[in-house]
Amino acid sequence: MPRALLSVTDKSGLTELAQALVAHGYTLLSTGGTARTLREAGLAVTDVSEVTGFPEIMDGRVKTLHPNIHGGLLADRSNPAHQAALAEHGIENIEILVVNLYEFEKAVQGGADLPTVIENIDIGGPAMLRAAAKNHGSVLVVTNPAQYADVMKAVAEGTEADLRAPYAALAFAHTAAYDALISRYLRQATGQEELGETLTVTGRRQLALRYGENPHQAAALYADPLGAPGIAQAVQHSGKELSYNNILDADAAWGLVMDLPAGSMAIIKHGNPCGAATGATGAEAYDRARASDPISAFGGIAAYHGHLDVATAKAMTAKGNFLEVILALGYEPEALDLIANRSGWGADVRVLTVPAPSANGGLSLRTVSGGFLAQSTDTKGEEADWRVATDRQPTEAEWEALRMAWRIVPHVKSNGIVIAGPEGLRGVGAGQMNRVQSVRLSIEQAGEGTHGAALASDAFFPFPDSIETAHAAGVTAVIQPGGSKKDGDVIAKANELGIAMILTGRRHFRH
Repeated sequence: MPRALLSVTDKSGLTELAQALVAHGYTLLSTGGTARTLREAGLAVTDVSEVTGFPEIMDGRVKTLHPNIHGGLLADRSNPAHQAALAEHGIENIEILVVNLYEFEKAVQGGADLPTVIENIDIGGPAMLRAAAKNHGSVLVVTNPAQYADVMKAVAEGTEADLRAPYAALAFAHTAAYDALISRYLRQATGQEELGETLTVTGRRQLALRYGENPHQAAALYADPLGAPGIAQAVQHSGKELSYNNILDADAAWGLVMDLPAGSMAIIKHGNPCGAATGATGAEAYDRARASDPISAFGGIAAYHGHLDVATAKAMTAKGNFLEVILALGYEPEALDLIANRSGWGADVRVLTVPAPSANGGLSLRTVSGGFLAQSTDTKGEEADWRVATDRQPTEAEWEALRMAWRIVPHVKSNGIVIAGPEGLRGVGAGQMNRVQSVRLSIEQAGEGTHGAALASDAFFPFPDSIETAHAAGVTAVIQPGGSKKDGDVIAKANELGIAMILTGRRHFRH
């Protein structure tokens, strides 16, 4: 009789699968809790310890690591020498292996201590999976309850062989991802360098997207099992399916608004801020953010740093507004209803609750031809490291405007320039090949809002021309990293024009 070995942590669908196997002539082998579950369902089960002639030892750490198991999994049915070795040692073939692994990821995410996490590292399971997957010409390896329906159908039709190769590939992907998580956790727990000689990236598919950045590109969203929470873990309440571009813009909006004070609103279009503001209420913050660039805000992505109430929802859904995505830490139920029932686009706008970010920013990855780049995430630095470089100190209002501008400018594509007041964004110059052109664009957008405003630059000014241009428009304070060979000339020009200038010592390029 053919044999199937079942040893699973996730028991969902187990009984139905086992019953189908027995109905088609399979003998069941099993271990521990899996065997107990099967017996409780009235199924006959042979314990692995009976096959090995050796009991489980060391709290179950050693139970399937035995030639009587691995010989049955690894023997090539088409190789006479393998079959002779089985006969010589009294080992029987195993035709189907059903294994899923100890819940290492769940233990880590649950905040378990290191010894507990270590106990959730599966050894025997991955060893069996790899053995069966290697020998997929003879063995069917099953790793996920989602596969059970297809397995039962194949067993009934006698077509198990059709599943062996594709399921073997999935098994190797499963063990590779499992080991990658363990390696990453232990590196973090022991303070090892994240950017070591090797870097293994693993993700779990959250969404299969209709297409990518353009309709001819395939795409999916993957979640990092050990990463900081964010857009990949968002809960969608209503609206159409998220697109690839929606997700990119939503991530940009969330990153910006979480850098602003609680109660702030940010609006993103094509990856760049077109609105960002604080307010006494969420509604006021939205109206201020939209006023920065109402044309670009139409069809944008809006993110709120807080719990979105009905008044804020009314402002966002007012006549003349249109949004593709709305993000917040939470919503009043009435606010969700109001948004969903907005005539024209309420049923389409994607409404998401996004978890608050953690202090662990993780790594930022970018693909290049032939590989990928990895870097630590950009951080804003400490205000204590800033210094006033000019003779004139900023006024209290200018300080508030400078802080606001500096919070926003890291989220602008380089060369990035932001003009802001204490309340929020007034003008943006993004993605220009020379800095003075970004300054001009930000001034054009800000209009009369340049008067008494602060200007932030994501990198140093190579020449004083940007300072002259900003001053002519009415800007009175500037914040920038510094570090140019021409810093002295730039500071001298600011002094000449009566501009207060802050040097932060930290660049914020965004490519």
